[in-house]
Amino acid sequence: MPLRSWNPPVVAQGVLWILLGLLLRLEPGTATLPLLMDSVIQALAELEQKVPATKASHVASAWLLLVQDSGPRDLLHHFLLERQNLKATNLDPHQVSPELRALTKDMAQHGIRDRQEYGVVLAPDGSTVAVEPLLAGLEAGLQGRRVVNLPLDSTATPLDAGTTFPDTGVMVPDVRATSLEPRDAPPDVTSADVGATSPNIKATDLDVKPTSTGIRPGSPDVPVTSPDVHTSLPGAKARSPTTVDSLLVVTLARDLGLSFLQGPQTWSHAGLGTEGCWDQLSAPRTFTLLHSGTSPVTMAFLNGALDGVLLGDYLSRTPEPRPPLSHLLSEYYGAGVAGDPGFRSNFRRQNTAALTSTPTLTQQVWGALILLQRLEPTHPQLRGMSQEQLAEVATNATKEFTEAFLGCPAIHPRCRWGAAPYRGSPRSLQLPLGFLYVHHTYIPAPPCTDFAHCAADMRSMQHFHQDTRGWDDIGYSFVIGSDGYVYEGRGWHWVGAHTLGHNSRGFGVAFVGNYTAELPTEAALRTVQDVLPGCAVRAGFLRPDYTLLGHRQLVRTDCPGDALFNLLRTWPRFAANVNPRTARRASWRSKRKPPPMILPATDPQ
Repeated sequence: MPLRSWNPPVVAQGVLWILLGLLLRLEPGTATLPLLMDSVIQALAELEQKVPATKASHVASAWLLLVQDSGPRDLLHHFLLERQNLKATNLDPHQVSPELRALTKDMAQHGIRDRQEYGVVLAPDGSTVAVEPLLAGLEAGLQGRRVVNLPLDSTATPLDAGTTFPDTGVMVPDVRATSLEPRDAPPDVTSADVGATSPNIKATDLDVKPTSTGIRPGSPDVPVTSPDVHTSLPGAKARSPTTVDSLLVVTLARDLGLSFLQGPQTWSHAGLGTEGCWDQLSAPRTFTLLHSGTSPVTMAFLNGALDGVLLGDYLSRTPEPRPPLSHLLSEYYGAGVAGDPGFRSNFRRQNTAALTSTPTLTQQVWGALILLQRLEPTHPQLRGMSQEQLAEVATNATKEFTEAFLGCPAIHPRCRWGAAPYRGSPRSLQLPLGFLYVHHTYIPAPPCTDFAHCAADMRSMQHFHQDTRGWDDIGYSFVIGSDGYVYEGRGWHWVGAHTLGHNSRGFGVAFVGNYTAELPTEAALRTVQDVLPGCAVRAGFLRPDYTLLGHRQLVRTDCPGDALFNLLRTWPRFAANVNPRTARRASWRSKRKPPPMILPATDPQ
């Protein structure tokens, strides 16, 4: 067939399979380019130059190397993304550089082996991102975010790779009000509404909780919420889903459901969204998870999945000509798509919470499991499971995801900002604690607005605390940047050096900057007022009746600055009439199991 008669997306998808023939000869771990998102962007830019007669915005499909082995994932992606019967293109495979081929092979499949996580890269915002779900979302978005009918007839012949696929629904015409606004699209551009794929859910159940006046989804000021899950409980006798949204299934819903089928009881305490450490940050090659026996849905996988959902949704609503994918990713992992600082990777959790709802996602996870059960009747995790069991798995998985991931702040671990080792032996906290102490760093005075500056500030503060103050480590439990991230100091488990006389009784949280005359960003304030403590209460680190105090209420200091302290006084958890002795006695009375310890009048730091 002449190239000029082909549909550009189909041509680009064919490129994938030609590229695949070359890349399967390579062994994982052979990439010469560092495992950075910038390397992925560089690879896409090269493909955009090499692919003939194809719009650059479709090139992502040409690099989407998902799981190549036969199995349920392969069938699922062929089923939903229509990548069957793609034979060849006019791309000369020898035009692709060896570096690109090696990097593509390394990124082809996300996986974990002996605590080492593969198929992930380090993004400019400091987050680690799995490339597979990211590119799956891009491809689904380029195909228009299709709604696919589920085969529900249990007497039908099981599907296999050679079966003609059932009818695929067209793009749903209506747009839900909580979807991300198209940045460059005219008002009549429509999107596939996720809610439309779940006809058994009430329209009111699809609404995201109200946001503050003047705040729009897609901005850093969108609050992270833990949506109510009761509307999707199996006990409510919810009807089985009849359709699935291709975008949500290929990025998140499938893997989220399967991870809970193998059971949270088999995970370590870290559970969903385990973090890890790179061997180095300048030219990373190896990523090692912090805990073994964790969910296969790691932090990097969830980051990639959310990025795939958000960018796929954006592409599905963006008219031609779409931007080159290398340009789109450069903006998303940089200053923001189309100049919007709220639509970037730093705020993926907030934007995802604004884009979808818990009942919708529950239906999508359930639908993904139903579809897998039909595509692969002998699937070891799905064989013999009833609809009620699948519904329960979907509900539990979505509840854990929305509360423990979307409902918690993104925290960069110590290794991510280059922390020096702790000096001496840390003392364990007796959890849960009853206080949250708020600080400002004063120096550094300017707020840090990107990962490079925030990480440098963390190293600078740790150096000052260890080498000038003579402390064992950076004093704060956590530090809040203006880049959308929380930075781990001493963390949840170790006594800090932040509030003299009270270090063992509460967590010390510091905003980077001097807030004597001005305030932190709204996103940073919300993190300390609601998101971080809410997550800590759920995890058992902080008491449900915790008290919030400013540093100056317990120690003779101006910290956390007049402007910030005056704002703290308006927060519901703030206690105005507290003196150091009262705070200590209240903390002692709160510890009943184990019995109270006799604590010294002051802490050693």
